[in-house]
Amino acid sequence: GRYWKNTSQAVQDFVVPAIGQYYAGREQVQRDEGMRSCGIAAMNLMLAAKEMGYDSGPMDGFDFDAVGKLINLPHDHAIAMFVVIGKGLKEAWPRGGQLPINKVVVTDRFPG
Repeated sequence: GRYWKNTSQAVQDFVVPAIGQYYAGREQVQRDEGMRSCGIAAMNLMLAAKEMGYDSGPMDGFDFDAVGKLINLPHDHAIAMFVVIGKGLKEAWPRGGQLPINKVVVTDRFPG
């Protein structure tokens, strides 16, 4: 409800219960939405950093539990990723293994 507090009461009366009904008891859907929202937030942080002249990158490969303990992560939260933002000291290593665009973009439907 806190996200909808600035909308009309009619919108709140419709949206807040609908959201609750959609996510209630659906842990995977809740987690998927959290990860999707965090990805969008991370993308915006990275784009804003770039506009301000900074370099950035999403990070993974850390001990999620240890970080959670370090930052006193509440039990109803999850860490999606870290985003590092700063000034690069050297050029990034070249990335290998990129697939051709026709292997990663599907238009309208999958073949077959």
